[in-house]
Amino acid sequence: MVCSLSITTTPYRYERSMPCKKYLKNLLYLAQNLRCDICAKLIEFVGKKISSPEFIARNRQTEKAFTRQRKLPFHVLIAFLLNFVKGSYQDELDKFFKAINRFDIAQRVVSKVALAKARMKLKFEAFIELNQHLVNYFERSFNTITWRGFRLLAIDGSTVRLPHIDAIAEHFGLWGVRQGNPSPMARISQLFDVLNKTTVDALIHPKGSGERTLAAQHLLNVRLGDLVLLDRGYPAWWLFSLILSQNAQFCARISCTKWKAVRKFFHSGSTEKIISLSIHATSVPNCEQMGLPMAPLKLRLIRVENNGQVEVLITSLLDMDKYPIEIFHDLYHLRWPVEEDYKTMKCRLELENFSGKSVLSVYQDFHAKVFTKNLVWIMAFPGNNALRQQHEHRKYDYQINFTQALSKSKGVIGLLFHETASVAAQLIAALQDIFQRTIEPIRPGRKYPRNHRPSQRKFFPAYKPIG
Repeated sequence: MVCSLSITTTPYRYERSMPCKKYLKNLLYLAQNLRCDICAKLIEFVGKKISSPEFIARNRQTEKAFTRQRKLPFHVLIAFLLNFVKGSYQDELDKFFKAINRFDIAQRVVSKVALAKARMKLKFEAFIELNQHLVNYFERSFNTITWRGFRLLAIDGSTVRLPHIDAIAEHFGLWGVRQGNPSPMARISQLFDVLNKTTVDALIHPKGSGERTLAAQHLLNVRLGDLVLLDRGYPAWWLFSLILSQNAQFCARISCTKWKAVRKFFHSGSTEKIISLSIHATSVPNCEQMGLPMAPLKLRLIRVENNGQVEVLITSLLDMDKYPIEIFHDLYHLRWPVEEDYKTMKCRLELENFSGKSVLSVYQDFHAKVFTKNLVWIMAFPGNNALRQQHEHRKYDYQINFTQALSKSKGVIGLLFHETASVAAQLIAALQDIFQRTIEPIRPGRKYPRNHRPSQRKFFPAYKPIG
């Protein structure tokens, strides 16, 4: 409704006379109100989930936790942890309560010791469940983007440094680094909607966990109508079989030397070929464990050129008329937003700047930041689509500066779940207004060569920043 209304107003910009400018302004004002309304309903929906007795009962460590009246009850603790916590406990607490209580000067409402005790009573699964509700609501209620009718998902992993705490090192493991002593490291992975830029599922595990193992867990969240994009480190016969068993499709980059059928295709010079791929011996244990069928898979190999280099893609999209070879170069590279999302989490949200010193706090911080990143993007999403339509007469398309959107949202997220619905709607309207004023042109063809040895910023629990 919101996006279609924005499209309807576009022709009036140039085809109607001056008296219709007032009519156009009214339509744009109505579209903006609709965008705020749909986001306000989203916040109300999530807020009700956080406060529901069933949600609290599922996500507390013991039956007695969060039963007494405290200054940091369950829903307030959740709101605090969603507020991009980066500084010291006490500094973040004082600023948080200053905001929600409208103090002129920060006052001591809750101590850092009380916070440390309270978060030990909270399961990190609360943020995973909230993210599932958030993504499901977004897909039901917003005009999401698809590729030829598919929800386009990418799976990708990365690693993060963890605080040098004995308990954390014992749980996640120590790993060697280029300089200095071994560091506690975790492996993270996500199932990412590359067109709508939302994290559908996220995992953080000890670094010893394999990327394919985490990918298999992500695939529990795919369904009919999904197309999964995989980088060249993921292809495995059992993983392809698992995707197809979920009634989803896939497109993956594959090493030219990985399997005999792929090597033969690569050296043949053919542009595409349908093959029958038999199960590899290494995939048999995984298939037996998961109960997957082991009959040969009918798949399609495609040769594409990228900057003079030949790449081979393997896909389950077999219909050559419906999915011609020309579309696959761009299709595979649509997975790039998942790489950019890791940059956002590590550099903008300071993912490695963990607020606590326990294993539980690592899981809480990771999943809380994933949820909040999704929430901010979803609030910006309707305006981002309308923005491109409003500026279609310009040389470049425009998009909201997401870094600025994240920055302006810090301190407001807690208020959204603390205030009444009418006040939350006003806050969302103010946020969306500043989002619309902080925009950047999309300049196609821009390239920034990778620095393969970037200086990594380190965060130390004993030296928290101010602000």
